Amino acid sequence: MVARSTRTPERFGLDRLATPIGIALLVTDADGALRALDWDDYGHRMRELLRLHYGAVDLRERSAPVAMKAALSDYFAGNLAQLSSIAWRIAGTPFQQEVWTALAKIPVGTTMSYGALAAKIDKPKAIRAVGHANGSNPISVVLPCHRLIGADGSLVKYGGGLERKRWLLRHEGVEV
Repeated sequence: MVARSTRTPERFGLDRLATPIGIALLVTDADGALRALDWDDYGHRMRELLRLHYGAVDLRERSAPVAMKAALSDYFAGNLAQLSSIAWRIAGTPFQQEVWTALAKIPVGTTMSYGALAAKIDKPKAIRAVGHANGSNPISVVLPCHRLIGADGSLVKYGGGLERKRWLLRHEGVEV
């Protein structure tokens, strides 16, 4: 017999923001914290990540906080420091949380290899696990998974597509 969860679904709001690289989907909680940011053409993946992190999710159309949308718009307009003003909250394993917190500390305009990030969190042999956690990052752009590159400097894997990754890095002043 399989036990059924009696847990109430998490309630989140869904909004959209036009950016130079596509329509961003913004998922926020009742407190206005960002829970997910993905791209309209990858909405199915975003919903799957939400399900994996939170279980049942009740996603309803609701405006994201004005300040959040302004900060994101400012970032895309060239004020790169605005991402740090966005309140976010995410669920994940302790290891994922550690990787995502480290991602948030990679400075704008810089990149880091998966191996360097693994070493930075004192798990130098966990390169693949870092890659997997990076790929499960539900808050694209704000938690800058696009700043992770291959050990040889190559652009590798980005959930929103390599063209978006290339654009984001160039936007931040990285030669790619």
